[in-house]
Amino acid sequence: MVRDGFEELVALHDRSSGLRAFLAIHDTSRGPAFGGLRRFAYRDEKSALMDCLRLAKAMSMKCALAGVNGGGAKLVLFDHPGLDRAAAYRSIGRSIERLAGRYYAGPDVGTGTAELSNVAFETKYVTHPGPAGPGDLPGATAAGVFAGMRAALVHLDGEEAWEDRTVVIQGLGSVGQRLAVRLIGLGARVSGVDLDEATCDRARGLGVEILESGSELDKAADIFCPCAMGGLLHDLTIQRIAARAVCGAANNPLARSHHAERLHARGILYVPDFVINSGAVIRGAGFHLDGRATPLDEIEARIGEVTTDVLRKAAEEAIPPFVLAKRVAEQRIRVARNAADSERQSALGAGDAPRERATAGDELTTESTSS
Repeated sequence: MVRDGFEELVALHDRSSGLRAFLAIHDTSRGPAFGGLRRFAYRDEKSALMDCLRLAKAMSMKCALAGVNGGGAKLVLFDHPGLDRAAAYRSIGRSIERLAGRYYAGPDVGTGTAELSNVAFETKYVTHPGPAGPGDLPGATAAGVFAGMRAALVHLDGEEAWEDRTVVIQGLGSVGQRLAVRLIGLGARVSGVDLDEATCDRARGLGVEILESGSELDKAADIFCPCAMGGLLHDLTIQRIAARAVCGAANNPLARSHHAERLHARGILYVPDFVINSGAVIRGAGFHLDGRATPLDEIEARIGEVTTDVLRKAAEEAIPPFVLAKRVAEQRIRVARNAADSERQSALGAGDAPRERATAGDELTTESTSS
């Protein structure tokens, strides 16, 4: 927490529902923290806590690069047989309400319409799944990932040429399926895998070639698109990847940051996840802060522009795009944090210290600063 500048970590427990959860708030210097509610059968508390912290920091970087006036948070809850889900999510809603708008919750793995509806019984600081909410969040994520794919192909080959492309999608849920439909409509050949048989059957009916689970990394493709859980790309799997680029919706697909260097050394273009999978937070934050659900074409254009800039400037410096994007995001967070600290000092009568301001229109700078 000290190393990565976290503001707060809360452990939640509710005896009556069986709720056990962690809430990490990484940064609120740019505005309130945004982050989903992840329900997963974690192996132990340590693995849940590490996932929570990594995801919260990634949300802050996501917001900083996307120009969202907010920061990052994440809430993870242990899924177990004795969990009363409805009561647990209502308990979470009460905890969020006590934060009074410092944290806005949204969907994530294991948390969909029913779960968010239970949270919404107790707090207004949640992405409402009904018509009162911002609308199609998976579609917003898919729009951003598609923009990242397009930018990657143009960066590599100077053109999209979808009719000549092969894309492998790992995870054919709400985001992966939307991507598959769009890519097939453009003439691309799409293969995919999913652990759920019914999901595979639906995707097959849309024209997706269903691969044997575990073989997706070995299939030659222009783009490998991870849309499932994180931590996929590590020392062993990186050696198997047969795609020219990795570009997907999964959060934190790198097991460790240095694996971006390993991909770069292999000549595989890794488009940073926190650059391209920010469509949902752009739309959700816009709705909560401005009362406007950002249109999908606007999301796509914004993420496409940022991705193109990141890829170009990383190439100019001959460094992995992940390294450049992380540096820029952390620099923006640092500037906002310094400005917020100065305001607090002024309010306490400590004088008017000079400060830098961070805005949603920050240019993508590549000034190297220590982190």
